[in-house]
Amino acid sequence: MRTSSRGAVDPFIVMDVMEAARKAEATGRHVIHMEVGQPGTGAPRAAREALARAMEKGPLGYTVALGLPELRAGIAALYGEWYDVDLDPDRVVVTAGASGAFQLAFASLFDAGDRVGLGEPGYPSYRQILRAMSLEPVALQTDEAARFQPVASQVTSDLQGLLIASPANPTGSMLDREALGGLAAACAEHDTALISDEIYHGLHYEAPAVSALEVTDEVYVVNSFSKYFSMTGWRLGWMVVPEDHVRIVERLAQNLFICPPHASQIAALGALSPEGRAELDGHRAVYAKNRTILLEGLAQAGFTRVAPADGAFYAYADVSGVTDDSLAFAAEILEATGVAVTPGLDFDKRRGATTLRFSYAGTPEDIAEGVSRLAGFMAGRKAAGE
Repeated sequence: MRTSSRGAVDPFIVMDVMEAARKAEATGRHVIHMEVGQPGTGAPRAAREALARAMEKGPLGYTVALGLPELRAGIAALYGEWYDVDLDPDRVVVTAGASGAFQLAFASLFDAGDRVGLGEPGYPSYRQILRAMSLEPVALQTDEAARFQPVASQVTSDLQGLLIASPANPTGSMLDREALGGLAAACAEHDTALISDEIYHGLHYEAPAVSALEVTDEVYVVNSFSKYFSMTGWRLGWMVVPEDHVRIVERLAQNLFICPPHASQIAALGALSPEGRAELDGHRAVYAKNRTILLEGLAQAGFTRVAPADGAFYAYADVSGVTDDSLAFAAEILEATGVAVTPGLDFDKRRGATTLRFSYAGTPEDIAEGVSRLAGFMAGRKAAGE
């Protein structure tokens, strides 16, 4: 049977690493998971209890396509609390995960063949979703001087869109207000649609993240209940869109998804409660501890060139001093130490062969054990003259 060229997307290498780690565990090995980008915790108790109560009351059928009005209002209130932004709940669109939000955003903003700029290194599924929708991802090479983020001079009139992420995956780096404002102004000048991925907001360790909504209303902001809210498997996200785009997005959402998962929306309301938020802020304190353990441990292992880990739960390290094949190096680390890490090839096609991503979303005990194993592994390689 024939197939579509849209399906010719690259594999997500981290999933292959997870499978290799699973096979190692099946043999009885204790694997430290520093490859997977999800919280080691589950949905907060308030979320689970809210859903249990709702399930006792009756069936959870379809909701309206844009999401439960009370959930949209709760999300809008979050912008007032976190960013001092007075947001109309009518601009909030609840989605089937952030992945669903990206599909709706791309379908709303772009036509087949349009070119969308992406900072590199960056989350690989951006490229693959764009390609699957007959759009052209354009890699914008970033560097340490710009904190591995795109800069305004890279926005040109031949880009119909720009997708930014702050905090970013895989680096964890963030854009400050000045940098965000410069990118928004450049997009306005060149009639380039701006999409801001903010799914790691709430996971910061020094200065809070800045939302693109603090500098412009002409933006699609994407967020999710997966990361700070610790609800990855619930597949619930949201977008904030300009007022005159709401109906465009709604028509697409009605036809593509019908509605976001009702059960997940109920749980999300519980997660937004004061009790849920208190538990989630406790998770962030654990990640902060993990971050310190990992950064200090990487330095002791000899990985001293690490991108600014401002937020999220990743450290992105330059390993060019020891390898030019991060895929093979990650496999060697897993085999020798039982520590699973992600090759940079997922995130940067040009330079990813000399980088690794380390996730610190697990427990402090696992992170400490992981860096101890890494330090021993690197000491052994050095002693052997490798």
